[in-house]
Amino acid sequence: MSGFEILTAHRFYLELKLDKSSEPVDGIFLECQGFKQTQDAIEICEVTSNKWGTANQGLVVRTKIPGNVKSGNLTLRRGMTLSMAFWNWFQAVQDGKWATQRKNASLTIYDQAAKAQARFELAGAWPTSYKIADVSARSTEIEIEEVEVVFEEFKRVN
Repeated sequence: MSGFEILTAHRFYLELKLDKSSEPVDGIFLECQGFKQTQDAIEICEVTSNKWGTANQGLVVRTKIPGNVKSGNLTLRRGMTLSMAFWNWFQAVQDGKWATQRKNASLTIYDQAAKAQARFELAGAWPTSYKIADVSARSTEIEIEEVEVVFEEFKRVN
């Protein structure tokens, strides 16, 4: 297998451009979790006229068919900066402007040579939660800002 490489999780870039942001980059993320899409299975149960064993009733047949696709929530964590971009985005949704705050984003995973190898796109994203890490006067860790984002569509592209 020529050119086979396992991609590592630490070489990624998440692009999420927010409207009216004065920042050249709205976020450099330490973590990004929740890129998930699932499809429900719908089970249909029917009784056929076929007899089975010594039973007098028909045979019960169960069939599973694909149902609706659901997307998970995306959790973005980054070192807190002076930028108000994520807070302002969250606040705009809280103020009832959620329809105009829906954004598109993309996640790109890179190989060891820094060449893009996998790209995922999500559509219709808006923030549902904003959180900062606990603070302590004794801590030497960086302050973490966390935004949970819901999205409608998630797909892998070339």
